[in-house]
Amino acid sequence: MIKAFIFDIGNVLLPFDFTIALRKLRQNSDVESLLQTMEPVKVAYESGAIDRAEFLERMRVVLHYTGTEAEFIATWENIFTENPPMLDFVRELHRQYPLYLLSNTSDIHMDYLFRAYPVFKLFKDGVYSYRARCFKPDRRIFEMALEQFGVAAKETVFIDDLQPNVDAALALGIRGVRYDHKRHGDFVASLDELKVGIA
Repeated sequence: MIKAFIFDIGNVLLPFDFTIALRKLRQNSDVESLLQTMEPVKVAYESGAIDRAEFLERMRVVLHYTGTEAEFIATWENIFTENPPMLDFVRELHRQYPLYLLSNTSDIHMDYLFRAYPVFKLFKDGVYSYRARCFKPDRRIFEMALEQFGVAAKETVFIDDLQPNVDAALALGIRGVRYDHKRHGDFVASLDELKVGIA
């Protein structure tokens, strides 16, 4: 019997497009390969190896960023759009099941998401890479989530857009489901197979 749901965020609850941020960053940077240059700093930040202040300072240096800190944060935040079918589904699901979050992310994004999207208040708890100091699909972050949420693997559905993350969940006995935000109907059908009922 299914008793809980764990959701990824990016491209599940909210599709995201990082090229939006890249276009804006280029307006205040003379670095040729932005994505390649910033990736080590981004990974260090989202893995909890550095905090927000160090992340912002390192980005300013490596990108030769000439804008303000507030402008950089606003650019970093503004990459998400709503996925109405999934958000509606979450609102329905919330009436019957406890909901949790498990995401490779940063505190800048989580602060923004809870501020900008009221649906996040429906989730009881979350495990995030920057706090856990490891990323999906690392087994440890899934084990942390199960322990922190107090849920049993076989009674929990985990939803993610990336197959390696779903596979890691399945390896622990969690009911992993891959999600494509362009094919929401397939996701609903897969839950029917798991005998998830929504009154």
